[in-house]
Amino acid sequence: MSEQSPMPSVTPPSMQSLKRVRTRHFQTAKEEGTKFTGLTSYDQLTAEIFDAAGIDFLLVGDSAGNNVLGYETTLPVTIDDLIPLTRAVAGAVKRAFVVADMPFGSYETGALEALHTAIRFMKETGAHAVKLEGGVRSADQIRRIVDAGIPVMAHIGFTPQSEHGLGGHLIQGRGAGAEQLLADAHAVEDAGAFAVVMEMVPAAVAARVTAELRIPTIGVGAGPDVDGQLLVWTDWAGLSTGRIPKFVKQYADLKGVLSDAATAFKADVQGGSFPTEEHSF
Repeated sequence: MSEQSPMPSVTPPSMQSLKRVRTRHFQTAKEEGTKFTGLTSYDQLTAEIFDAAGIDFLLVGDSAGNNVLGYETTLPVTIDDLIPLTRAVAGAVKRAFVVADMPFGSYETGALEALHTAIRFMKETGAHAVKLEGGVRSADQIRRIVDAGIPVMAHIGFTPQSEHGLGGHLIQGRGAGAEQLLADAHAVEDAGAFAVVMEMVPAAVAARVTAELRIPTIGVGAGPDVDGQLLVWTDWAGLSTGRIPKFVKQYADLKGVLSDAATAFKADVQGGSFPTEEHSF
C-alpha cells in the first residue's frame, strides 16, 4: 500500500457556506463526498428563489423550448432565444453557478463555431460556464472552448438534441452501450470539461463512470451514485403538464396551486368580491 499524502491543515468550505460557487468547488465536493444540486432556471424570479434556497448551480437549459417558448422539442431553440434568459438568471443570483446551454446547431460543425458560441454567451449574459451535448464527437469543441479559458460542462447519455438520431427518449448505456458511455465520459474529461451530466443511464453504469472519472458527475435519471443531481424545475415543482419522466420526484404541485388561484380570482371578479375598498384608492 502506497504512503498517503498528509491531509491539508485547512478543510475547504462546504458548498453551502460558499459566497460564490466556482468550478473548483465542484471538484472539492467530489473529493469530499459532498453531494451538490442543480435546477434549470429561465428567469429572474425562479433564479432568485433557487439561489436563496442554496441550490448550487442553475442551468439555463435549451429545455426552455418546451417550458418557455412553446416548442415541442429543444431543436428549434436558438442562441438568441437563450441569451436574454441566461442574462436574467445570471443577473439575479449571488451564490449559484450559472451554466448556459449551447443549443442545437450552435457547435456541431466544428471547434471554431463552438468557440464563437461560447464566447458570445460569456460576453452577453454573465454566465459562468457553458454546456454542450456529446462525448467523443464533441471532444474537439470542448477542448477549444476550455483552451480559451471558458469552463465547459459536458452532457452524455441521452442527449435531447439528438433524440431523432437516438430513436426517441431511450435509456442509454445498456448492454454494449456501457462501453460507449464510458468512452464518452473519458473523452470529455480528457478534453477539459470540469463536470459531466449523464442523462437517462442505468444507475450501475453511472456509478462505474463516477468511480472512474476524476471530474464530478451529475445525474439526470442516473441513480444515486453520482456526485450531483440536476432536474428541470418545471417537472420538479409540478408545473409541467403531460408525461413526467420516471426519474423526477415532484416536490410541489404548482400547477394545482396556480389553477386554484386563477379559478378563485375569476370567481371573485365575477361575484363582485374583488376588488373591494381594501384594494381601491
